[in-house]
Formats: sequence, structure tokens, C-alpha cells
Amino acid sequence: MDQLDQRAELGEFLRSRRARLRPEDVGLPDYGRHRRVPGLRREELAQLAGVSVAYYTRLEQGNGQNVSAQVLDAIARALRLDGTETAHLTHLARPAPRRRRQPPRPQQVRPGLRTLLEAMEGVPAYLVGRRQDVIGWNRAAAEVFGDFGALPAAERNLVRMVFLDPATAELYADWECRACEVVSNLRMYAGRHPEDEQLSALVGELSVKNEEFRRLWAAHTVADKTHGVKRLRHPLVGELSLSFQTLRLPDDPEQALVVYHAAPGSPSEDALRMLSSWASPAAACSPAGRAAAPADGPAGPGAGAGAGAPPGA
Repeated sequence: MDQLDQRAELGEFLRSRRARLRPEDVGLPDYGRHRRVPGLRREELAQLAGVSVAYYTRLEQGNGQNVSAQVLDAIARALRLDGTETAHLTHLARPAPRRRRQPPRPQQVRPGLRTLLEAMEGVPAYLVGRRQDVIGWNRAAAEVFGDFGALPAAERNLVRMVFLDPATAELYADWECRACEVVSNLRMYAGRHPEDEQLSALVGELSVKNEEFRRLWAAHTVADKTHGVKRLRHPLVGELSLSFQTLRLPDDPEQALVVYHAAPGSPSEDALRMLSSWASPAAACSPAGRAAAPADGPAGPGAGAGAGAPPGA
């Protein structure tokens, strides 16, 4: 599986978005006739978008060369796409020119960012890179989510851990929501980087090994959840409710710092303090500025690996 088929991805995305709409959702009459396909017909969608049925059919078949931004906007409005979905449609229909394939540069964790991670005592935080690889973390994150450093570098990936690590399934009280989040985010990345062979390998592996991943991947949902609340079942301190914020690096949007915190005075805040007091003093820092890995694999620990909790995501 060398790379994702951009034309097939475009057609499948359009069909999946069309299938979720009913005529009454968009102000069209429904005469109660048996519908051969779920959702809107191509003819109905073309009518709403103001394009010919033949043109829309070609687009859904992946033949959307030179499609204009105006047409894409009209189709996005007809499909009731949100901003993230509209951007995904644009990436699929109007991909950036292919350059001569070169190995991607290994991602680096800047020394200043590594120092910041280390300084955030008691505040779980990790840095994610391409394909949601975990490329840096602090001790508090290791205490809550598990010892990332105990995993082989190639396995420090949030999507892989959510679907293939049994400890992660136990850690997340809302595992189904978490699974949908990571797949939707990976779909968004795939729209921008269809040529990423490591992405294709990851999707192929998960599709073979996990039925739920196959189902969610086939749904073509795209989303970028930048904040929210995670409910955890920690093996040492029990239930945790942690809010999170995702902060993208302005000079490298393929890296994002995810920071967690508990509400002041809450039981979860007390639990974080307990975990911090139990932290292993042997947790060591990785060399500052160390590259992620030779083949663009995840980087070494951001500030050190905690003890006690099983690997999680």
C-alpha cells in the first residue's frame, strides 16, 4: 500500500456526505418513493449545487480536474459541510502539485519546547507530529497516559495505541468517542498528505487488525477537535476528568502541543497531585533537539517516562 488513491478518496468522501442528507434536510420534497441509495441522489445534489448531473457525476467518480473553487464551494454548501470538511474536500479535489518523492525530514522537538515540557510540572502534556505520532512528552503525561518510552519508537502513535493497545481501551472511559476523534483527525491528515507511505502502512495495518477502525475509516468523517474533556479510568487513582487544549506550532503546523488540566479543587486535581508525588525520580530527559527517528519515526521522550501506568494514548 504505497499511497492513498486521491481520486477514490474524493469519490468516497462525496458519496458518504451525500448519504447522510435526506431530501427534507435540504428543502426538497420526498414523495415517499423507494430510494435505491441512502440520502440524496446525485441528481438532487447537482440541482442544489447548481451544476449539471454529468459534471457532478464525473467529480464523484474522481474526475475533477480543474474544478473551480466556486463549484467546490457550491457543492460544500449543498452537502452542508462544515469548515473542516470543506477544507478536506478542497484538498481532495485540488491537491497540491506532486513533487519528486523524497524521504521526509525527521521531525525535531525544539530545545526550547522540550524545556517548556519539562517545566510544566504536574501538567500532563505531549507533542504530536505527523500521523499523530507522539514525539515528545513530560513526566506528568507519562504518569497519566503511560510510559511512552517503554514502547518501541514505531508504536508511539495515538491512533495505533487507541486501537491496538488493550491498556488504552481500559484507560478511556469514553473510548468510542476517542476512537472517532483520532480517526477523524487522521482522515484530515490523509487529505493533505495522500503520498505519505507511512500513513498508508498505518491505515493498512489497522484495517487488517481492527474491525472498528475499518468501520470508522470507511465513514470518511473528518474533524479537528482542538479542545474538550477526556474521562479516564486510571489504574492507580481511578476516575479522572481532564480538560485539554491543542496548540499548533505557528512555524510547524504538523506539530501540536496537547495540554491537560483538572478543574481547580476537583477530585481529579487531587489525583494528579497524588500521581506527581508517586512519580519515579529515575525518569530521565532525552537529549535536547534529538531527531524523531531515522525514518521519520517518533522522537524520544520529551522530558522522561513515568512509572506505574500502562501505555495509553
